[in-house]
Amino acid sequence: MKHLMRRLALPLLLVAAAPALAHNPMCECEPVGSDQIKCTGGFSDGSGAPGVTLDVIGYDEQVLVGSKLGDDSTLTFKRPDGEFYVLFDAGPGHVVEVDYADIGEP
Repeated sequence: MKHLMRRLALPLLLVAAAPALAHNPMCECEPVGSDQIKCTGGFSDGSGAPGVTLDVIGYDEQVLVGSKLGDDSTLTFKRPDGEFYVLFDAGPGHVVEVDYADIGEP
């Protein structure tokens, strides 16, 4: 019985000791046409992020556009006036901010 317990415990120890595989969040936003922005979210392993929260927030912390990424992991919205940032929030440790200055002009 002791021998059996050791054989069962060893694989569990190896799994517990394996490093956690992190998939970093990614979000890219680009101008589309003269007054729209398209953002695409996903993870560094190549997986998409459908349904993940993507908010557009003014510098006064007011939510200008509150939404979620579509089935294709994108969201297109009207470019707000003034200064803003895009917040991709897939949960703790999986947050990306994209500042309007990094998006560029159409």
